[in-house]
Amino acid sequence: MDPSIPEISLVQLLVSFVPVVAAIALLVRYSLGAWHGLYATARMLIQLLAIGYVLTYIFDADQPYIVLVVLLVMMAVASWIALRPLAPRTPSRYAIAFAAVAGSGLVTLALVTQGVLSLDPWYAPRYAIPLGGMIFSAGMNAVSLAAERYDAELSSGAVPARALPTALNAALIPQINTLLAVGLVALPGMMTGQILADVEPLVAVRYQIVVMCMLFGVTGMSAAAYLVLVQRLEMPDDPQHPRSGV
Repeated sequence: MDPSIPEISLVQLLVSFVPVVAAIALLVRYSLGAWHGLYATARMLIQLLAIGYVLTYIFDADQPYIVLVVLLVMMAVASWIALRPLAPRTPSRYAIAFAAVAGSGLVTLALVTQGVLSLDPWYAPRYAIPLGGMIFSAGMNAVSLAAERYDAELSSGAVPARALPTALNAALIPQINTLLAVGLVALPGMMTGQILADVEPLVAVRYQIVVMCMLFGVTGMSAAAYLVLVQRLEMPDDPQHPRSGV
């Protein structure tokens, strides 16, 4: 471990749960279901501990096929979660979501790892997997927002040609807000982590610029790809599609 980074003991780690306890107490106070907060916190702990051990194995193995399998799993899970607001989640919708997340995500990942960072080897797991996680997560959220808004617009009577730009705009709002706020309202996680690791602020800024451009790009491409594919591939007479009867 880098000696410049303070080590967090188990006791100190427990202190970080004080805000969690406060949030759960508020849920109990207003009868909002403390179980959901407890479940989410427990799941977070299990997932992070598990991924810590998994990443240790992957980094030590340093094999390209393992990295490719991990990226494939990331894309598959992200595509499934992206459709969470929709009912039902049909196989055709999943295929479209996967194409949107994977297509835009892999292009962006290749551009960043090879065009910007020039990784050697190209699959360097310490870079490819964390960057892939950020990229596919951004694509997942963009597809989710676009899909929900697109179906909502169709259900309210909008024609597809008008629903598409409305849904694309809605999907881009969170990322555009982040671009406007970065450096003024908040220091992003990657930049903060590098500064805490004693990296020069201007070096950390360059990395954060790369990340912000990467996330904005994949957000727009994923959302647009999903919407275009849905509009072109799904038939208007599909009884499960909101477009039917419009």
